[in-house]
Amino acid sequence: MTSSVPAAVSASVLDLAPVVPVVVLEDAADAVPLARALVAGGLPAIEVTLRTAAALDAIRAIASEVPDAVVGAGTVISPAHVAETVAAGARFLVSPGWTDALLEAMKASGVPFLPGVSTTSEVVALLERGITEMKFFPAEAAGGTAYLKALSSPLPRARFCPTGGITPESAPSYLALPNVGCVGGSWMVPGDAVAAKDWARVERLAAGAAALVRG
Repeated sequence: MTSSVPAAVSASVLDLAPVVPVVVLEDAADAVPLARALVAGGLPAIEVTLRTAAALDAIRAIASEVPDAVVGAGTVISPAHVAETVAAGARFLVSPGWTDALLEAMKASGVPFLPGVSTTSEVVALLERGITEMKFFPAEAAGGTAYLKALSSPLPRARFCPTGGITPESAPSYLALPNVGCVGGSWMVPGDAVAAKDWARVERLAAGAAALVRG
């Protein structure tokens, strides 16, 4: 049985790998083989999004059966989500945005978290609260690498995981920025590969993503 208190992430989530796979699972039975393929490819941090009914069971399965994975919950948008996912074994939390209530729940959870931002004011508000690691979302729509580069001088303490519209071609430009620790993406978990249970293909794509170099 999975403990309701997940093991701590010893390093920053931003430093575990250059890419965090953003996973949407319709069938929890795919969670373990998918996670094993991603870990074998060199991507241990896996964000399972709360976009499907299978998400909690998927997190629970990965936490229980893939010890080398660092499974997290994405699309966390309420204190209830925080409680449910941490109880299921999530070892980090990612939100597309934040409110004070959500932020307090994530802080109280005892696991690392990346609150989502898309404006300078949101970044400053989090820095005021002592939070320096954030998700930049939706990255491409919100200004991409040019926006993040512009933030690096006035707000050097802020570090980001940009997510949203990032591809294998654009990821290196993000990773070259001094304020980007990693990027989130889904290109290594294409829907057709998951549907076909082609875990070898997922592993190959993960290996390519893991080989990307941070700046």
